[in-house]
Amino acid sequence: MKLTAGKTVSLSIQHVLAMYAGAVMVPLIVGDALGLTPEQLTYLVSADILMCGIATLLQVWKNRFFGIGLPVVLGCTFTAVSPMIAIASEYGIPAIYGSIIAGGLIVILLSFFFGKLVRFFPPVVTGSVVTVIGITLIPTAMNNMAGGEGSKDFGALSNLALSFAVLLVIVLLNRFTKGFVKSVSILIGLIAGTAAAGLMGKVDFTEVSHAGWVQMIHPFYFGTPVFEVTPVITMTLVLIVSLVESTGVYFALGDLTDKKLTEKDLSKGYRAEGFAVLLGGIFNAFPYTAYSQNVGLVQLTGVKKNSVILAAGAFLVLLGLFPKAAALTTIIPKPVLGGAMVAMFGMVIAYGIKMLSRVDFGKQENLLIVACSVGIGLGVTVVPQMFQHLPDSIKLLTENGIVAGSFTAIILNAIFHINPFAKPIDRTEAVPGEKSAV
Repeated sequence: MKLTAGKTVSLSIQHVLAMYAGAVMVPLIVGDALGLTPEQLTYLVSADILMCGIATLLQVWKNRFFGIGLPVVLGCTFTAVSPMIAIASEYGIPAIYGSIIAGGLIVILLSFFFGKLVRFFPPVVTGSVVTVIGITLIPTAMNNMAGGEGSKDFGALSNLALSFAVLLVIVLLNRFTKGFVKSVSILIGLIAGTAAAGLMGKVDFTEVSHAGWVQMIHPFYFGTPVFEVTPVITMTLVLIVSLVESTGVYFALGDLTDKKLTEKDLSKGYRAEGFAVLLGGIFNAFPYTAYSQNVGLVQLTGVKKNSVILAAGAFLVLLGLFPKAAALTTIIPKPVLGGAMVAMFGMVIAYGIKMLSRVDFGKQENLLIVACSVGIGLGVTVVPQMFQHLPDSIKLLTENGIVAGSFTAIILNAIFHINPFAKPIDRTEAVPGEKSAV
């Protein structure tokens, strides 16, 4: 199919709209949790959008060293939200970016042989980890639905009505619409909710008027990165989970474009993702993963040209250079965000459950892996002081619920499925890439 310049532009804008809400929600949620000023939050969103564009361009541009060369769009991964908030609360914002930079470097190094490591991360492991991450995010959504923790009108009827109205719009759009409208239901819900909030006097456009028209991002805007062992371990686990998710997207796009992916192709895809994460840490952005909603858009439109995704990446870069566009996203009231968060964070949980659905629960050992990893992950999150008297070297693995749950799942999976004396595992369960995660 030959595309004119006009069709390429219109299709690329659709891809930007499909991923935009998910991309900006991550900096909005993290920035709000960290107590950033409106000016800092505007900068954070700008940096994030610009780097999403660069990450996408790196992945589509296939060369000798990196790039999967498929029509894939990269955006911020929601699995990193809870860990980043936890890292900042314990070690400060610079530790977030130290862990992202270190994690990106580790992914680049692992890219050479990650295909051989996927057996340590079958669906029973990754599904458990993603489920724990999603569950730990829900309290943030509930607080925002009520108006934001510490707000004067916390729990006010107007806040609850607004947040549930946004959730209802998202649900109805998913029920009664199809195709592109359905794929941007979160974005429509946010716009409709903000408009309603404006009529209620809950929207302040001051920051939009104060924001500049053009702004370049700067490395280390939030300070010199700090490298701490626990945050680095946490972020590395998050990035490995993201790689497993991306693998499913790669295979799905390979099927759509009739391209058989080799181990070398996958390595270059992982390397591009690691490089994007590394740049994100330097330029104050976040970890990235391949967005499955854009795969759905490729399937819907039937257009599989890389030129469309290259144009989408260029649009994201341009949007990131205009702070007023980023400032518009910062005016969204907390109840509006809360309503959308319930759907989006719930989808993280649902996606974890979907990953677990590929597990053979007829085997008792798989039930035990999920039970212990989710139980310990949530237990450490709720009661973090339970391991306070352990040696520091051991507390590295126990002071964060996600790390504790992840290591529990990895170790139990190794005991039951990788131990040479155990029964060999079914390979269709062991290799996430063999079944599309989309």
